[in-house]
Amino acid sequence: MDTDGRTFLARGKVATRLPARDLDRARRFYAEVLGLEPVDERPGGLLYRCGGVDFVVFRSTGASPGTFTQMAWEVADIEAVVAELRRRGVEFEEVDVPGLRTAGGIAEVEGNYPSKGCRGERGAWFRDSEGNLLAIGEPVV
Repeated sequence: MDTDGRTFLARGKVATRLPARDLDRARRFYAEVLGLEPVDERPGGLLYRCGGVDFVVFRSTGASPGTFTQMAWEVADIEAVVAELRRRGVEFEEVDVPGLRTAGGIAEVEGNYPSKGCRGERGAWFRDSEGNLLAIGEPVV
């Protein structure tokens, strides 16, 4: 811990945890639809690694409400990724709320994360086999 106690977590690695009621079904979805294979596993959990960041899909008796984005990937070409995922059977969420509307499954988000040197982001949302709400985003420079 730093002497001021404010930066010790900033140096730590972050990993997402996604619940799965049926771990075998989730494994098939992540492999067959998203093209991801676990880099490690243990009874009740699958560890995946994307871009040097880990996420775990774990067996759970509970379920996510799926009312918020739980994990997102940043991509360079959102149209190509959306098209490929649709080809693999993914259905994208259509959103129409104040300040956020999708067209063809993709939303324009103005002013998102200026610290990244962007003027906005394009985003799309979909659910995995367990109802977890996942997203892909492309920075708009």
